[in-house]
Amino acid sequence: YEVGADIGAMTWFRVGGPADVLLRPKDVDDLAAFLAGCPIDIPVTVLGVGSNLLVRDGGVAGVVVRLPKSFAGIAVDGLRLHAGAAALDITVAAKARDASLAGLEFLRGIPGTIGGAVAMNAGAYGCEIADVLESAEILTRQGARQRLSAGDLAFAYRQARLPEGAIVIAATLRGRRGRYAAIAAEMQRIAAEREQSQPLRTRTGGSTFKNPPGAKAWALIDAAGCRGLARGGAQVSEKHCNFLINTGSASAEDLEMLGETVRARVAAQSGVTLEWEIRRIGRRGGNA
Repeated sequence: YEVGADIGAMTWFRVGGPADVLLRPKDVDDLAAFLAGCPIDIPVTVLGVGSNLLVRDGGVAGVVVRLPKSFAGIAVDGLRLHAGAAALDITVAAKARDASLAGLEFLRGIPGTIGGAVAMNAGAYGCEIADVLESAEILTRQGARQRLSAGDLAFAYRQARLPEGAIVIAATLRGRRGRYAAIAAEMQRIAAEREQSQPLRTRTGGSTFKNPPGAKAWALIDAAGCRGLARGGAQVSEKHCNFLINTGSASAEDLEMLGETVRARVAAQSGVTLEWEIRRIGRRGGNA
């Protein structure tokens, strides 16, 4: 483990304070043993690839867990694909393509890990994890291993009902038999659409706000006059209004307060209160 680890640098925004303690478990048994022995009053937070995450400037209390490559295995078994929680969504999509397994192409458009995708019912391009998940394997906060069905997870838009403090360690997804060429073409279409519409080559956390029922967050933000709005080194993307960007000198506070300004302006203009999709963790301000 590492004390005072700079986890902000591990996120796509490249901002935020340190973790009190950063743990990189060797394997599932190591993580289970840690959870079983860790007092329940010590917070435990999981960090994936840091794509849809804002670490606040004051750092994160307790223990932050980062799953290593031993949690990133992927195996195809007929129409099922088993993936460890640290497997990248884009890699899972590629493995499915190579096995001519259709239905998982949308994962090409999600910049994160399978564990994070399960925890938030991630989705893109008309599909979401709820459509393809057969089961998920978790460790409870007490270190017990459990398998949950899609029904157990009670998926809703960008959310799943995981037991308090649970950590996703693996998932089994179900696809359908397809043709390699058609699957590859759909993945290329998704990649091209992302490239054209999203600020991919910037320090951004991905989609900032959830789409309200019957509306698009970006359109509401644009209508409220927030395209290009800035605070400190934080800016609303000119290319896609539902993306916040660290232009180079932003603090986590800049980004979060810019987001709150956007929420206030949208509420005033349209009456809609946007919900954060980006997970914000840690303590406000620079006092660790």
